Amino acid sequence: MNLEFRRCSRLVLVAAWVMAAMDGATRAQAAQAPAKYSLTLSTDRADALYRKGQKVGFSVRLLLDGQPVRDAEVGWTISKDGVPPISTGMLKLTEGAGTVFGKLKEPGFLQCRVTFPTPDGATLSAVAGAGVSPWRIRPSLPAPADFDAFWSAQTKQLAGVPVNAKLTPVEARAGGVECCDLQADCVGAPVSGYYARPREARARSLPIILTVHGAGVRSAELETAADWARQGFLAADINAHGIPNGKPDSYYAELAKGSLKEYRTQGRESRDTIYFRGMFLRLVRAIDFLTAQPEWDGRTVIVYGSSQGGAQAIVAAGLDPRVTFFGAAVPAMCDHTGSVVGRVNGWPKLVPGDTDGLDGKVRETARYYDAVNFASRTRAAGIMSVGFIDNICPPTTVYAAYNALKGKKEIFNDPPSRHANSASAKAAMRKALFRHLERMNRSK
Repeated sequence: MNLEFRRCSRLVLVAAWVMAAMDGATRAQAAQAPAKYSLTLSTDRADALYRKGQKVGFSVRLLLDGQPVRDAEVGWTISKDGVPPISTGMLKLTEGAGTVFGKLKEPGFLQCRVTFPTPDGATLSAVAGAGVSPWRIRPSLPAPADFDAFWSAQTKQLAGVPVNAKLTPVEARAGGVECCDLQADCVGAPVSGYYARPREARARSLPIILTVHGAGVRSAELETAADWARQGFLAADINAHGIPNGKPDSYYAELAKGSLKEYRTQGRESRDTIYFRGMFLRLVRAIDFLTAQPEWDGRTVIVYGSSQGGAQAIVAAGLDPRVTFFGAAVPAMCDHTGSVVGRVNGWPKLVPGDTDGLDGKVRETARYYDAVNFASRTRAAGIMSVGFIDNICPPTTVYAAYNALKGKKEIFNDPPSRHANSASAKAAMRKALFRHLERMNRSK
């Protein structure tokens, strides 16, 4: 008994020593860990929406290891969605908190940025945006007088080109659908994508969904088309450039460095040579192919995309009356000419702002390729999403397009989002899409 007791005592002492050593190491590690600062910025209204001329409060919070920082100052900048007028200053925080105030006397957006230099040499920053009567934002310029005539001539030229679709079977990861690589003739580069439908689909039973891509150079996405087909759609996902699908990443990287480098500005001096002319016509050609399929229900055509793809969704709806619904997440190519009225321009900043004459030429070209002008011409239902601190597709430009819509519409405001699709935005877009599908089914 005594021997066993002594053994247990030694074990307890060893364990206590080990725990003490570990605790000491933890304390030493904590002592060496750098202090963790946290800087946040938010509007004083949860929806971040204000009326023209109303004071907008941007609330600042600075913490150190979870506790308010005393006697600190932050720098602040307020702009009109990234462009002048720009005001700056310093804000003294009280118990780690303070408020910066701004005001806008016209419909638009305010963007506030605060910065704090930490003692270790880093600089923290936070950004927030506020909409100021955004529902009253109007296009910076009207559509050209011959906008409709120009695009009627383009689609007429396209109609003279046979579709000549080439379908090559491919396998998706999961079963239940038939998939093909799709190549269809167009004006210029072909429609290039993946086409999918449920196996044994009945004639006139399926709605159409066409998914389109954001900026960049890459293949169409087989699984995107296949996934929509599994959900009961006649689906196609097309790449933005009419290039081959399914190649190695290096193939697309070489194109991005070569013939498609800076494609966004290629040919922008003329409405007939600008790169986006072919991209827009490929939307109509893709719909030509899909609506010719016997499985189409004869009623529903949905176009869905984000960023550059969001622009394409709006354009398709304005260019092709067969489109019944579009989903445009953080859409690009809206209000190219915002700078004419002292506002921010939409991506891809087509108008260069120089003084050698190019500015005027490009400005006139851009008006024929502005999603705002296509938005004003569609009667399709649609949904957009908008990030209030999006510097790529600024919210001022998105609202210019949204307000031009004439059909049934909704917008998902996403105040804390930059150029991204949050989970909440995705859910709202998807919900709106399926509501439209239900409405179409009820109208049979």
